[in-house]
Amino acid sequence: MAEPQLLASMYHAVISGMVRDGRAPHYTELATELGLSPDQAREALHEVGDGRVPGFWLSSGTDYVASAAPFSNIPTQYLISVEGEQKWYGQ
Repeated sequence: MAEPQLLASMYHAVISGMVRDGRAPHYTELATELGLSPDQAREALHEVGDGRVPGFWLSSGTDYVASAAPFSNIPTQYLISVEGEQKWYGQ
């Protein structure tokens, strides 16, 4: 099991990526950002997405972030716009 600080950093990196890019980063991108091996990043991402963080989950059977509150990485009917730019979906 990963250290709580690593899990907090993983969550922060995912949310920051969603704000910045309008999509959740892949675990290989997270590995680079956090100085981890791809396997370490994948495992930590799964730990964050295993129900420990409310509103954060991975798409079933995959390594892809489906949702990280308040954002959805999967298009929904809830569009989020900032200063006229819509690049986010809400849960």
